[in-house]
Amino acid sequence: MRPLTLTIAALGGQGGGVVSDWMIDVAQREHYLVQATSVPGVAQRTGATIYYLEFFPESAVTPGDPPPVLALMPHPGDVDLVVASELAESGRAILRGIVTPDRTTLVASTHRSYTISEKSDLADGRADSEALLENARRQSKRLIAYDMDALAQEHRSVISAVILGAIDGSGVLPFRSESYEAAIQSAGIAVERSLAAYRASVATARGGERSAVAMSAVPQTTSSSPPRRPELQRLIDRIDAEFAAQDRSLLRQSVARLVDYQDVEYANQYLDRLATVATGDLSADGTLLQSVARGLALWMSFEDTIRVADLKTRGERVVTIRAETRADPKHVVNVTEFLKPRLEEICGTLPARVGRAALASRRARVFLGRFIGKREITTTTVSGYLLLRGVARLKRWRRTTLRFQEENERIEQWLATILSMSRSNAALALEIAECQTLIKGYGDTHALGFGNYEKILAAARRITGQADAARRVREWRTLALGSDESSALDRELQSVLSVGMAIND
Repeated sequence: MRPLTLTIAALGGQGGGVVSDWMIDVAQREHYLVQATSVPGVAQRTGATIYYLEFFPESAVTPGDPPPVLALMPHPGDVDLVVASELAESGRAILRGIVTPDRTTLVASTHRSYTISEKSDLADGRADSEALLENARRQSKRLIAYDMDALAQEHRSVISAVILGAIDGSGVLPFRSESYEAAIQSAGIAVERSLAAYRASVATARGGERSAVAMSAVPQTTSSSPPRRPELQRLIDRIDAEFAAQDRSLLRQSVARLVDYQDVEYANQYLDRLATVATGDLSADGTLLQSVARGLALWMSFEDTIRVADLKTRGERVVTIRAETRADPKHVVNVTEFLKPRLEEICGTLPARVGRAALASRRARVFLGRFIGKREITTTTVSGYLLLRGVARLKRWRRTTLRFQEENERIEQWLATILSMSRSNAALALEIAECQTLIKGYGDTHALGFGNYEKILAAARRITGQADAARRVREWRTLALGSDESSALDRELQSVLSVGMAIND
């Protein structure tokens, strides 16, 4: 007779150790011998830990014989139940070989806690959640997938209670629900909430994928239409009147973003620019306009110090943080912002003439140097909040700042290049439009991205007449997005730019 085997893959802070302790309690109540081991890891995020447990019925041990030897680590192909507290962790379990089609029931949470590599990717580095789920279906004997984190939040509990319910609801282990509930009660911590989350998870897991399908969808990053505020209605009416049906959803989201960023006039300027692009879009499906619309909205809402200060002092951010930390109304939550302003960002917030003069003056640079570098600002204090909120209130003067005027000039050059190239090489114009994806963030991230963008644009102008120009620009952009350094791109562009310089000489 072989033991029953359970592996729990949990992130740091999710209470995997608590679940392991609960399962030891459950096993003892059910008269099972149990061996539990945990192997911590710090490879990603808050560190992923593998908890491995083996269970053997006491009734199967012959009196007088030595107790069975239970393993300390999961063996590939020999695990009955794997519970992953986050979707990517289910993928890691599959890679380790502990999930197999002939034996393993896999219970996975569909929510994501993005890995370091996903967050640091210069493009959209998120793993395809649907692909992860499909692979989990293929590689396991049975898959039960639902959003455990959402279930925990719904019951104002912690995900450990939901994980315990998933173990029970899977039906793999022959333990009674009464023993699971008794284990929670004996721990004596947030018993009522934990029991509510546990019971909801049991019901969801017992329903299998059919009952969990509503919770296993990949979250959408945006809604299909913006809130209908009065200042947006005229913009929406203009979009409906001037642009094709397939473009309207994107444009509605864009103008809502720009009104929030600046004002209605700024959003109208966005539509004016797009109207000019629309007249030069020769593609049958309007691909160029859609690409420009997406990139232009992002570029026009660039993250200057005013925008960053605004986002960090919004009331809904405090609400979100309190919800994520599950703070009770009586709890005090302090929020400290870690900032690292550069000289260029400080000067970029000044009026254009003053900012340029400051950058050109050695004395001004020395003086302003006192304000650059690492800063910690606690926005839950009066002084910290007023400091950042004061910067955010500069929004009404944003158009006069050096940064705004620089970005506005760059946007105009980008649009002019796209329109010029669209007349002779529509594919190349589309690739130039897509190059906006290189420009994002603020500080060093923005500087690197914009530097790569300028290099690619300069090289693209030199190969405009070549048949493979669009392909080469696409490859350069992919190369730039694949590294947080520009050396590989520089080597690739060296021959193109050097030829152009030789011709000019």
